[in-house]
Amino acid sequence: MELLIEKFLLYLRARFNFSKNTIKAYNFDLREFRDFCAVNKVEKIEKADKFLIRAFMAHLSEKKLKRNSLIRKVSAVRSFFKYLLENDILKNNPFELVNVPKKEKRLPRFLTEEEIAKLTEDNEPLEVLSKNIGYKFAFRDFALLELIYSSGLRRSEASWLNIGDLDFFSGFVRVLGKGSKERTVPVGEHALAALKKYLETRKEKSAASPLFLNHRGARLSDAAVALILKRMAKRARFAREINPHALRHSFATHLLNNGCDLRALQEMLGHKNLSTTQIYTHVSIDRLKEVYQKTHPRAGNK
Repeated sequence: MELLIEKFLLYLRARFNFSKNTIKAYNFDLREFRDFCAVNKVEKIEKADKFLIRAFMAHLSEKKLKRNSLIRKVSAVRSFFKYLLENDILKNNPFELVNVPKKEKRLPRFLTEEEIAKLTEDNEPLEVLSKNIGYKFAFRDFALLELIYSSGLRRSEASWLNIGDLDFFSGFVRVLGKGSKERTVPVGEHALAALKKYLETRKEKSAASPLFLNHRGARLSDAAVALILKRMAKRARFAREINPHALRHSFATHLLNNGCDLRALQEMLGHKNLSTTQIYTHVSIDRLKEVYQKTHPRAGNK
């Protein structure tokens, strides 16, 4: 089974160009299934049947996992069996008569436009430097905050940007997204201004140099991006925790609220399927009601 898992992971890299994080997750989940098979004395993959799959799902349920985490693990194993069937390694699919729980659709958490204003005002570099003597990264942190909100970037996408990915003249940033897919996203004037001020504090400004650096002068990790935003939310006295994805959700929600086309938003977010982008329409329902009241001839609000 170990060799088959390795072949499957290589297949995913070659065929779908999955990111390192996705491959890592598949690797972890499949090895968990392999260990479960070993405990249940199923040494050959051909011996796996629907009863083993149901037992594995019950095993995952006992671990008190979140619903979507459980589904992700089962989905990884199901994809593995699909690969084995397509390559004639197996003749029967043990998932055929197994009901797999559906993914829970959760509305994304986002900040209001007023909350974004407070977050930026309380983290303005001169404001921070006046209160935190010796803190050297106020301009970097502020530029990071502005860029993620301005362009709806994932934390990994922000982390992997180089200076040369920014086009200050046209107002765009070149982003390497999931599956190593490249896209170009607009950058607002506030973010561009913050980035210029940040780069003025930098000695190394070559196009190939990482855009955001840590205290050692190396590329800022995506984990550090999350930590910085958490610190900024605390500085703005937010009661709830703020993460990079909340800013990305805010970017999408605010664009839709102000009339952005769903297809255009899909392109900017780098979503493969429009259905992924459509979740943001749920949080924009108040905006839709407002438009309806203003435009429908018999809405009763004329």
